[in-house]
Amino acid sequence: MQHIIVDTPGISISYDFTNQWLYINWRGMHNQESTRAACALILDSLSQWPAAKILNDNTNVTRAALQFTEWGVAWLQDMYAGGLRYLAWVYAKEFDGRQASEKLVRLMTHPTVVSFDDIDSARKWLSQQKVTL
Repeated sequence: MQHIIVDTPGISISYDFTNQWLYINWRGMHNQESTRAACALILDSLSQWPAAKILNDNTNVTRAALQFTEWGVAWLQDMYAGGLRYLAWVYAKEFDGRQASEKLVRLMTHPTVVSFDDIDSARKWLSQQKVTL
């Protein structure tokens, strides 16, 4: 069962009661500005609906003109401070910034961020992660 927290044309954020994680469904076109606005919504949602895990689904992104930057690393650190421990990131099929993003994601230790090409693999991995307090 899902509780919708935010639903805009570019992003939907819901709490998945069954899996006890936030599900982020990115949609349409995104650039640095729209991504930062959406990330602010995600951080706010995490504070309202605490979760140690996020399934970050980009499969419905039609175009992403952005790169994962140091700003993104700082945002993930804020998410970690808010309780996030594991983030499964499902890439969009067309994502030009993938290589640069992969390099930064590999450097992340808190939270643990793992990238995937499909939602099923991401769900499986995320469900296997054990949260220790």
